[in-house]
Amino acid sequence: GKIMKLTVLGSGSPEAYLRRASSGYLLDIGDDVVLFDCGGGVYDNLLRAGRKPSEITHIFFSHLHSDHMMDYARLIHAAWDEGGRPVQVFGPDPIGFITQGYFGPQGVLSHDLRARTELLPSQEVWKARGGTLPRPWPAPDVTEINPGFAFQGNGWRLTSCEVPHAQPALTCMAFAVESEGRKFVYSGDAGICDALTALITDADLLLHWCYRLDGETAHPLMLPVTPTPSQIAQVAKSAGVKRLLLTHFRVHMDAPEGHAAALKALEEHFGEDSRIVEDLDEYTV
Repeated sequence: GKIMKLTVLGSGSPEAYLRRASSGYLLDIGDDVVLFDCGGGVYDNLLRAGRKPSEITHIFFSHLHSDHMMDYARLIHAAWDEGGRPVQVFGPDPIGFITQGYFGPQGVLSHDLRARTELLPSQEVWKARGGTLPRPWPAPDVTEINPGFAFQGNGWRLTSCEVPHAQPALTCMAFAVESEGRKFVYSGDAGICDALTALITDADLLLHWCYRLDGETAHPLMLPVTPTPSQIAQVAKSAGVKRLLLTHFRVHMDAPEGHAAALKALEEHFGEDSRIVEDLDEYTV
């Protein structure tokens, strides 16, 4: 069957932080290797996990904040340089424009790509590695998506909903993947809302962002879109989620007392099958 395996490639935020790369999560489903988001540091952690860029078959972007897509160009370029097949890329508008901005004829990488594909020494290097000429440029297969988008993979199905985060500047989504009767949900960056509660219902594993600890002061505008460990745990419990993982921890939240308080809140409001993830953690869904 298509047993799903989650590898955490980045569990942090936009902050520069050695312990946690920015957002990125790898889901192995049978022959498909699906990446959710690709923030700074995700590329390096992919390699640390013993994986190659060219293994990735699908990328889904929850939204287009930099800490969710800063390593996108690096990953696509490296997969191309390995001779990988074009990656299927799904994300909100303007992911098509962004992709052209990197890899198009006038893109910021066009000078590099001309050098790599047109210079004779570079062509000889490519041929020596088993490549053939002419060498096409990277051409990810990009589909712009909106909340409610659904996708049928090989033995798995993805569904989505809108979540409140950075509207109206960005479209922001959560994703659910179901395979062989198992359900994985990635919240993206999300305030609690009815659509997300419906999406997480009866999930075997919920990976939910957490940007703020219980009792932490925040601007009134931030409160509804930054749920705390207790709030997330309560919603997950009431929705029948079986396993809860918190991610997107910021530097100050990893202080020992903050960590301990978050874990205590998880156990109190959700139960034992809950934890805070770390980079390179692996979980079976």
